[in-house]
Amino acid sequence: MPYDYKPFDYVAPAGLNTPEPRHKVIIVGAGPIGLAAAIELANHGVGSVVLDDNNVVSVGSRAICWSKRSLEILDRLGVGETCVQKGVTWKVGRTHHGAREVFNFDLLPEDGHKMPAFVNLQQYYVEEYLVAQALANPLIDLRFKNKVVGLDQHADHARVAIETPDGEYALEADYLLACDGARSPIREMMGLEFEGVLFEERFLIADIEMQADFPPERWFWFEPEFHAGQSALLHKQPDNIYRIDLQLGWDSDPEEERKPERIIPRIEKALGRSDFTLDWTSIYTFQCRRLKKFVHDRVIFVGDSAHVVSPFGARGGNGGLQDVDALGWRLAAVLEGAAPAALLAGYDAERTYGSDENIANSSRTTRFMSPRDGAERWFRDAVLALSEHAEFARPMVNSGRLSVPCTYPLDAAPDCAQMPASSRPGSVAPDAPLGNDWLLSQLAGGFTLLAIGVAAPEGCALRVLELAEMPELRQRYLGQAGQALYLIRPDQVVAARWAEADADTINAQLAAITEGSR
Repeated sequence: MPYDYKPFDYVAPAGLNTPEPRHKVIIVGAGPIGLAAAIELANHGVGSVVLDDNNVVSVGSRAICWSKRSLEILDRLGVGETCVQKGVTWKVGRTHHGAREVFNFDLLPEDGHKMPAFVNLQQYYVEEYLVAQALANPLIDLRFKNKVVGLDQHADHARVAIETPDGEYALEADYLLACDGARSPIREMMGLEFEGVLFEERFLIADIEMQADFPPERWFWFEPEFHAGQSALLHKQPDNIYRIDLQLGWDSDPEEERKPERIIPRIEKALGRSDFTLDWTSIYTFQCRRLKKFVHDRVIFVGDSAHVVSPFGARGGNGGLQDVDALGWRLAAVLEGAAPAALLAGYDAERTYGSDENIANSSRTTRFMSPRDGAERWFRDAVLALSEHAEFARPMVNSGRLSVPCTYPLDAAPDCAQMPASSRPGSVAPDAPLGNDWLLSQLAGGFTLLAIGVAAPEGCALRVLELAEMPELRQRYLGQAGQALYLIRPDQVVAARWAEADADTINAQLAAITEGSR
């Protein structure tokens, strides 16, 4: 295998010998989401204990497509630039029907952003970089080979029983974050079930190693000649690794399809070559499901433990990082006594909304890729036929609407119709170049009042960033307005904006947010 899976050190925890004091946060799961949550909380000054039953990064590439927004979040966590340098940057997607290219698209047609539209990078690299960040942070206690085997909730804390190579012990924490994946043991311990749809469709993932000059683009085929009647996808990854997804159909036998003697001929047919080696394979079932709610008193579900979607569109890992983004500053404020526990209801509301958006998009993709006989298939085939000649039909072709940050339904009042829709309340603040720096780098850590083309009013109870008008700022923040004031949350989401506002108005809006009433 190209990647060297080196085990991390197991260290016997102090709790084996003497009871440990109650911690602020326990995080179960040291995948990308659990590690990101620990680092995000540490950035807000909150320590955590991260427990994982394994001692190695995830085996296989798994999540590979990291969106621009995820890269911006990872940059705030200290690993964004490393991911971009190692990963394969791409922004062009090509969609084929049979042997013909139907159309292509550009995901980031404008300049002036620090991060690219997408980077392909195997999940094990992202985990490796995040582990290094966590181990270097004194606020994070990362414990490998610590398996949670029991959970109890109390009015003011959660308690877990933990199994290690040296025996069992217990820990308590004010809050527990379940970041333990789609098969979440924490979810099972609590008797919680997903709601949603399990689609009758299966896909094969195959990572292969080969020397090739395939461009750094996303290629998708409907009914290719090499895989009749089905769909296929190809992505380039670092280290001469290529990801191939092949639709198998619900009637396929997963155990048979996992055998190399079944997989290799399929790939040879798709590539027209046999000079490759299998690196990792998996078979997955389409499903779009989530918990009814993500916050359960002292236990909070984050990432795949809270929601799962079909993989086309890259919404799994990217959606999980947006969970971390929405939760970190809120939980830190509650733990530091700066906000009531009611603030966490905002996480639940925003991320169930975001999950529903992802599920809706993934469900539409699945229906388009695997239409039922009758109207669904007629519609799909008609759209594909039309799209080769009629531009209006191309947006209806659905090979996986690619992940974009969720725009939360925040109250947009006062009406700022002259300002761009891309920076309305609820949206992620658009990046822009600031000389030798980037705007998003200045909008991290706490609440910020961004004043463009105007002086901030005196008496504002938050950090102020005053900027002169520049072309990118005008395009992304001002529009037809001559000046603007933006209230930016710690997760870089626009909370409110005004053409004019006094300090009392701004402070009242800030108070409403931190009190959990908005």
